[in-house]
Amino acid sequence: MIRFEDFEKVDIRVGEISNVQQLENAKYTTHKLTIDFGRVIGKKQSCARVINYSDEELMGKRVIGILNLPPKQIGQNMSEVLTLGVPDSNGECVLVSPDKDIPLGGKLY
Repeated sequence: MIRFEDFEKVDIRVGEISNVQQLENAKYTTHKLTIDFGRVIGKKQSCARVINYSDEELMGKRVIGILNLPPKQIGQNMSEVLTLGVPDSNGECVLVSPDKDIPLGGKLY
């Protein structure tokens, strides 16, 4: 169990995917996503295995990400944001996404 104060430390926000690029020479099919978190935070990079989506489906998709984890090296790329997802019945990522048009940078509480 964690304390509520611990949960409040996690910076979870809404962003919109503005660019999608498949990483070359990756061990698994991996995408480099540019996610726009709004005017105050700006754009951040996230590396994720999101094979349930075409590039067209990913472009403009609103997603949820954790912004205050340390950056993580994924191959030759630095992932600045943990994009949240849950596994489908095949263990592949289904992105967590708001079901309403939430302003970019909106914080989960």
